[in-house]
Amino acid sequence: MNPRMKTKSGNFMALLSVLALSLPIFAAPHAEVSLVSPQPQAKPKPSPEMERLHFYLGEWDYTESYPKSAAAPDGAKNTGLYTSKLGPGGNSLINTFHSQGPVGDFEGLLIITWDANEKAYKCYVFGGDFPGAIIETGQFEGDVLVFRAEIPMGGATMKMRNVTQLVAPGEIKTEQYVTVGTKPEKLLVTVDAKKK
Repeated sequence: MNPRMKTKSGNFMALLSVLALSLPIFAAPHAEVSLVSPQPQAKPKPSPEMERLHFYLGEWDYTESYPKSAAAPDGAKNTGLYTSKLGPGGNSLINTFHSQGPVGDFEGLLIITWDANEKAYKCYVFGGDFPGAIIETGQFEGDVLVFRAEIPMGGATMKMRNVTQLVAPGEIKTEQYVTVGTKPEKLLVTVDAKKK
């Protein structure tokens, strides 16, 4: 046998050995991907708690009615529009809103989701008038959805209670109550919304 052939043959065999040893490393992932056809995965169904919020879905015209005060003896009203749609996978509800009128110009975003660990709704409120988010925790009390939040204000705490109910098909009523410290709770605003 020609010594050159032996060297070439030895190099060739060494190369085959290296390739054979490395083949499982490189081929295994490719073989797995190419041999296993992807099975379509069923999307998890939104929780019944999230499905219960579907009454919010759509576009709504609304009126904010503020109680009578020294500044507004007849009360004051703003009007606005909000849009509510499902978030990714139906696991959240996204509401955007904008109202204008004598009380001011308000724009914001609400994201509501179900927290299975707390067994409660969480609402994250983002507004154009304040940084960060207000986080509310809620439950249905009968057919009424009630959210509560506490916000530190200097040495006191402001407590908010938001009560929402479907009063008729395509009509929602929300009342927002506030209190600071040990003062009695007062109605801040009533929102009457009609589906477009």
